[in-house]
Amino acid sequence: MKNVKFILASESVTRRRLLESAGLVFDSFPAQIDEEEIKKSLAAAGAQPQEIATFLAEQKACKVSEKYPESIVIGGDQVLEFNGSILSKPRTENKAKEQILTLRNSQHCLISSVCVAEGGQRVWHQTNKALMHFRDFSDQFLEQYLIKSKEELYNGPGGYKVEGYGIQLLNRIEGDFFTVLGLPLIPLLQYLRTRGLMTL
Repeated sequence: MKNVKFILASESVTRRRLLESAGLVFDSFPAQIDEEEIKKSLAAAGAQPQEIATFLAEQKACKVSEKYPESIVIGGDQVLEFNGSILSKPRTENKAKEQILTLRNSQHCLISSVCVAEGGQRVWHQTNKALMHFRDFSDQFLEQYLIKSKEELYNGPGGYKVEGYGIQLLNRIEGDFFTVLGLPLIPLLQYLRTRGLMTL
């Protein structure tokens, strides 16, 4: 196995935990990009949600890779697509409540992309989708959720996290759990093994 340095181009707690749990030793350096502005520009140009997630993951990985060209840089991104539109991370409790009400008793898609870059260039990527089914929860439950979920309201698109109390909003998930968490982990690990960067 090669002696290689890995870098995660993110400060995402969830992505860090996933990689650490999988046994990867890495540094974490966030890419300094304006994600919301890029999303708006791409959407205005007619880009599909999957294209936007893939582009953002690549931008993150490549930007950090330019600074650390000898390292294997991993970038990830996730977008929430609902009825053809993208919902971003809410910045206020009222916005989180509005998004959750919009998603109630319906389905939406979480699109997660991961990219590996070397020398400032993308060398591999994978983008997966998961279909999320929100149940028809009561207004009373929603108020309870908003009180109990202060820490997770602003950390993911849609105002919820399945690894927290947000799982109570759902009645079904179709897709890979790691995609739901924001990182297609199994394809990433398979790629690193094929490159000889992890033990087979």
